[in-house]
Amino acid sequence: MALYVMKFGGSSVGDIERMKRVAKRIVEKKQEGHKCVVVVSAMGDTTDELIDQSKSLNENPPAREMDMLLTTGEQISVALLSMAIHQLGHQAMSMTGWQAGFRTDGTYGRARIVDIQSERVKNALQEGQIVIVAGFQGMSEVGEITTLGRGGSDTTAVALAAAIQADVCEIYTDVDGIYSTDPRIVNCARKLKEISYDEMLELAHLGAAVLHPRAVEYAKHNSVCLVVRSSFNYNEGTIVKEEATMEQGVVVSGIAYDKNVARISILGVADLPGVLAKVFGALANEHIDVDIIVQSGVLNGEADFSFTTALADCERAVSVIENIRGEVPYREVTSERDLVKISIVGAGMVSHPGVAAKMFDIISRTGVSIKMVSTSEIKVSCVVAADNLHDIIRALHTGYGLDTMETAFVGGPQDRR
Repeated sequence: MALYVMKFGGSSVGDIERMKRVAKRIVEKKQEGHKCVVVVSAMGDTTDELIDQSKSLNENPPAREMDMLLTTGEQISVALLSMAIHQLGHQAMSMTGWQAGFRTDGTYGRARIVDIQSERVKNALQEGQIVIVAGFQGMSEVGEITTLGRGGSDTTAVALAAAIQADVCEIYTDVDGIYSTDPRIVNCARKLKEISYDEMLELAHLGAAVLHPRAVEYAKHNSVCLVVRSSFNYNEGTIVKEEATMEQGVVVSGIAYDKNVARISILGVADLPGVLAKVFGALANEHIDVDIIVQSGVLNGEADFSFTTALADCERAVSVIENIRGEVPYREVTSERDLVKISIVGAGMVSHPGVAAKMFDIISRTGVSIKMVSTSEIKVSCVVAADNLHDIIRALHTGYGLDTMETAFVGGPQDRR
């Protein structure tokens, strides 16, 4: 007998028929003699629909009320799934995030988990119940309902698996594992049998949408056995673990992309000590995350530098820089939006020179100029114009020998949380 945490995303429970299929799958696990805790997202596009409704009433709704609203999507899912399991003759108990013991800080919309008081979940398991927990939500120490942000249900599942010391945490989605790249772009993408936490964390941060970075961080920190698999078939999934076995000759494990990229350039900045600290300190004070930073050489006491940020933060970031012009004199600030960040990731890159050079060559042969570059031990990222995204990914996938003869399985619209 093993203790499983099973997480099902929005596309897996997108309608009543899919809900029934998920209930059957959970019952099958229970009938094998295992204990089951299930984490569920809101059905299909429920969250987006709730957001649209809120915006129709108030263009800038209060953050507290948004969290009150959005948590209802998961509450619908857990109640319906519990009913479906009861219909199959098994006992199930649905719980909100706070009923399951999730305590968070007070940051609405992107709260962090502070503690999980999991006694109620454990007691229900002891009673033979299948426990159905609403993902993406918790309660602050002062009793306010909070949400964990996009990907929050993944984080709920992994954090709960760590708290109750589950044997396995299975993330069910619309693809049957982690692929070498987005199978919607490259239909012969390679499904990985296993991948390291570090590689998966890089891919997740760089735009791969199968797992959320915070969930991978929790799994790595708590050594949670993580498996990504499909809710639409019974194929073996991908194991995410501390160290993955490298395939012979495969240096790059995966290719990720992020279309949520804007580049901001500050031209003619005085070359004085503390200038960068003032610029990026002002951005940090407004909670604007910055990714790649590139500074050019100094000419006549002035320098140019550029950085990337999320597309949604671009306008706000430009405004912050304009507001500090009195403290940090510069000639001009510009922004560029039609960009994409393409990244290659692989633990094998550490000991193989020339991996980055090959990436630059492949991209250049597609006729695209590289605007910015960022590297680490196991990844190389390039910012390019968004027009040729699919051509570049296909060329990189072939160039690094990742194509297979098989067609990747894709079951439905991709889960987002």
